[in-house]
Amino acid sequence: MHLIRRGRRSAGRVRSDDTVRVARRPLRRTPPATPIARAFAAAAGRAGVTVFLAAAFAGALVFTAHARQSRSVADGVYSVEQAERGRQVYQEQCVTCHGDALEGSVGPPLAGDGFLAIWSGLSVVDLVDKIHNTMPLQAPAPLSRQESIDLTAYVLQAGGFPAGQAELTDAALPGIALPTVATAAASAGGGDVPVAPIANLAQLMRAIAFPASNIVFNVQIKDPADDVPAPTGTRSFDFVEWGATVYPGWEAIDLAALAIAESAPLFLVPGRRCENGRPVPVERADWREYTAAVVEAGRAAYRASQSRDWDAAIEVTDQLNAACDNCHQVYRDVGAEGRGVGTDRCRQDP
Repeated sequence: MHLIRRGRRSAGRVRSDDTVRVARRPLRRTPPATPIARAFAAAAGRAGVTVFLAAAFAGALVFTAHARQSRSVADGVYSVEQAERGRQVYQEQCVTCHGDALEGSVGPPLAGDGFLAIWSGLSVVDLVDKIHNTMPLQAPAPLSRQESIDLTAYVLQAGGFPAGQAELTDAALPGIALPTVATAAASAGGGDVPVAPIANLAQLMRAIAFPASNIVFNVQIKDPADDVPAPTGTRSFDFVEWGATVYPGWEAIDLAALAIAESAPLFLVPGRRCENGRPVPVERADWREYTAAVVEAGRAAYRASQSRDWDAAIEVTDQLNAACDNCHQVYRDVGAEGRGVGTDRCRQDP
């Protein structure tokens, strides 16, 4: 059961008098038929859990590309003068983390195969949004929108994409696509590392999904931008308290959302047991669909967090809540709540 805030927001904020404890609400028992959920379910149905796991692990960081991109970065979408302005921004703000030749050092590469593997097929607006909303990392303020667009022009120039006559503009960004490149699929078996389950399903949920989800849900009552860690050293050292000060605010939401998206496919590892000893129903179509919905909710939470928009982050908590609740209604809540062992959990009735 989560403590969640819902409903009455004023100017993007949740009022302090409407906390309610909500066990569940009327929801569909199957996740929304979104494109990702349909694709995941189809992959699982055609080739079984192993293929589904591979697709899920390979795709956990993929953003949703903007529809109908009519131009490519190979079409001369920026000007030489604009790229020069971007180069100046890069030298002042980015070179320390990304390297003199954009090869990556502390931060990821912004040119070459490594860059394209991350941004393959995505819209240029995704790249500009990422720069504008989050860069430089941990700086007091991010780059301006125009600086972010100019910097993107320089990144394109450094990547060998040709310049044109006109400058890259904010309005044009959604219609321009980065090239799609082939990348190696992740191995469902983790290469030489066995993926034999150690935790039962309840332990896995409590270790990763439960704390990560609550970090995301907490945006309903606290703006991550206002999260200033308390100074350490006021009492004896504590690793947990210290760790909470290292990645605060929006970065904590980023990491929690990624934890949800990346760990949910572990629900499908064959051989895992539920807390009551029943096998996790990894072969059932609805279980695979529920898992896909959690992965998608994690992705959506990451996109919302990367936007650094508090309202967007609040809205996505409904999707995460629904993804969890849809599965809980069928496989968890027929048994005891909380830490109790539910004898009827993980039932696999026809």
